Amino acid sequence: RSSWLLLAPLLTPPVPVVTAPPCSLCPEGAHRFQWIRNLVPEFGISSSHVKVLSSPAEFYELLKVQIKTAKQRVVMASLYLGTGLLEQELVDCLEETLEKSLQAKGSSNLRVSILLDYTRGSRGRKNSRTMLIPLLQRFPEQVRVSLFHTPNLRGLLRLLIPERFNETIGLQHIKVYLFDDNVILSGANLSDLYFTNRQDRYVLLQDSSEIADFFTELVDAIGDVSLQLQQDDTVQMMEGMVHPYQGDKMAYCEIANRRVMEVINSARTRQELLHAKTFHSSQKGSSLLPQQGSRASGGLKPEPDTWIYPLIQMKPFGIQIDEMVTETLLTEAERDARIYLTTGYFNLTQAYMDLILGTRAEYRILLASPEVNGFFGAKGVAGAIPAAYVYIEHQFYSEVCYLHQQERVQLQEYSRAGWTFHAKGLWLYLAGSDLPCLTLIGSPNFGYRSVHRDLEAQVAIVTENKALQQQLHREQEQLYLCSSVVSSATFEQPNRYVKLWVKLVTPLIKNFF
Repeated sequence: RSSWLLLAPLLTPPVPVVTAPPCSLCPEGAHRFQWIRNLVPEFGISSSHVKVLSSPAEFYELLKVQIKTAKQRVVMASLYLGTGLLEQELVDCLEETLEKSLQAKGSSNLRVSILLDYTRGSRGRKNSRTMLIPLLQRFPEQVRVSLFHTPNLRGLLRLLIPERFNETIGLQHIKVYLFDDNVILSGANLSDLYFTNRQDRYVLLQDSSEIADFFTELVDAIGDVSLQLQQDDTVQMMEGMVHPYQGDKMAYCEIANRRVMEVINSARTRQELLHAKTFHSSQKGSSLLPQQGSRASGGLKPEPDTWIYPLIQMKPFGIQIDEMVTETLLTEAERDARIYLTTGYFNLTQAYMDLILGTRAEYRILLASPEVNGFFGAKGVAGAIPAAYVYIEHQFYSEVCYLHQQERVQLQEYSRAGWTFHAKGLWLYLAGSDLPCLTLIGSPNFGYRSVHRDLEAQVAIVTENKALQQQLHREQEQLYLCSSVVSSATFEQPNRYVKLWVKLVTPLIKNFF
C-alpha cells in the first residue's frame, strides 16, 4: 500500500501540491519516509550536525551565543517577545552584534528579521513592539520587524473582541530561530518562562545552509504579507500588498498562499536538482560527495544519514502539508510500532483521535497535568482552561476504555513542581526497534487551532544514525520520566473536579484553544 495514495483523499484544491516519483537512482527503501518529499523539500545532512537540547537554560544560553556570533543574518519567528530582564538581554545582544557589525565594515552585512504575531505582540502597554522599537530606530537599514495579523479577525469581530480574547481567532505560531547557517527548531517562545522553568523541546541544526535558506525565505514570505512595525510604533503594509483585515480576504489569502508555496516548491526543485547532481554524478560506491550549497567551501562531505523535511500548516491560506503528513504517519504506523506523542495542550482533532483509536500502533501520549498547564492559576475565564483540558482528557480516556484499548493507547501526565509543560511533537519507533527513527519537532500541538487557525511549522527528522537515534530516545525518556500513567483513579482526585458550567461550555469553545 502506497503512503502517497493515502494522501489523495486529504488533498484539497487550494493546496497546489506538486507530485514526483521517488528517485529511481536511489536504493529502494533508503528510508521508508521518502514519500514526504513528494510534498516538501528534502534536506540530506550528516547526523553530526544535529544536536538535541534538553533544558530552557540551555536554549537561552544558545540563543545569546548564536546572536553574538552571527555575521550575515539573524531570523527569529515566534509568537511574541516577552518584556522582562531576560528578554531585554536578548535585545541587548542583538544591539551589540549590530553595532559591532557596523563598526567592523562601516556598512553592515548583518540583517535581522523578526516575525511575531500582531495581537499577542501588541498586548499591554509594554509589549513586544515597544521592546523592539529601539532597534528599529537605531538600525533602520538592517532590522525588520513583521507582525502577522490573521485575515479572520476583521470587521465587527475585530472591533468587539477585547485584547487577549482576540488571540483565539488565529495567530502566527511558528518558532524558528536562525543565525547564519545554524537553525534552532522549537516550540518555545521568546519569553522568560521558556528560558527558566517551562519545559519544551529544542533541536539545533548546525552548518545547514540549505535549511537556513529555506526558513529565511519562509519567514520573509510571511513577513511580506504581514504588517511592518515602524519607528513610531505604527504599522503599515508593504507597498502594493493587500491588507489582512481591511482588504479583500480572498485576495489576501491567495497572495499569501502563492508566496508560501513558491518558497516550498522552489526549495523542493532546488533540492531535487542538488540531489541528482551531488549523489548521482559521483562515482558509484563513493562514501564522500562534493559539497554543494550557497555557502559551500568546495570540500567533501560524508553521505547523509539524516533527512530533514519542513512541514508547513497554514489552513487560512489553504496549506495543509503538516496535517497530511501527520495523518499519513499515524495511518501507516504498523502493528507493534510505538508512537510517543506529546502536547502541552491535549485537544486532538477528531481525525487524529480516530486514527489513534483505529490504527494498530502502540501510543504513549504525554500531556500536562492541571498544575503544569500554562493557564493554571490564571485570572478570570482563562483560569478555567486547565479544567476544560481535564474534561477533554477524561472524555478521550473514557473512549479508550470503551474500546478496550487501554493497553495499546496509554495517557501519561507530566508533573514537575515549580514547572509548566509546553513540549510537543512525536517520536516513532518501528516494530522491533528500541530507538526512534523519526521525530516531529516544532510549533504544532495536534489540536484544532494548530490545524485550522494558526500558522505552524515543524520538521520531520528521519535518521539512520544510531547516535542521533539515542539522543532522541534520551530526550523522550527524560520527558516521560516526569510523568505518571493516567487511570480511572486519576479523575477521582479532588483537583480533577470539573464544574458543570465548564463541561457545558467546553464543547462550544474547544476549537479556540
